[in-house]
Amino acid sequence: MPAFLRRHLSIVLTTLACHAALAQGAPAGQPQLDLPRTTLTAGMHRIDAQLASSPAQRQIGLMHRKDMPAHEGMLFSFEEPGVQCFWMKNTLIPLTAAFVADDGTIVNLADMQPLQETSHCSAKPVRYVLEMNQGWFAQRHVKAGHRLGGGPFSKPGPR
Repeated sequence: MPAFLRRHLSIVLTTLACHAALAQGAPAGQPQLDLPRTTLTAGMHRIDAQLASSPAQRQIGLMHRKDMPAHEGMLFSFEEPGVQCFWMKNTLIPLTAAFVADDGTIVNLADMQPLQETSHCSAKPVRYVLEMNQGWFAQRHVKAGHRLGGGPFSKPGPR
């Protein structure tokens, strides 16, 4: 099977799995505010990130939020690296998605507009996506190639 066909099939299967998970009890029309949190860093800047790691948590993401504090975001974590694609269905605030490699390096950034269903994808396979208020990365001069720290990007200490 050609790689592009495998990629699209993977996206379709992930979407179907997420819809099935949502049908099993996620509150409709409500933002998820009670996810676990971790602290990330982008240089000297601190980020309080909610962790969306299950299919249902990732599907809801930041939907239905009317606002989000400037230092907060949501870190989406996937089981394995893949080309990750995001859209803004039912998302009311403009966001920027940072597609992040396992070592914390930002692969690419995508500005996303509220309520749009246009897909924004990682430039290469990644395991993490960090969504922040649109403009957060630009205002702090954080670009592709910069490295995030903290959370899953912390280096293990010496043994």
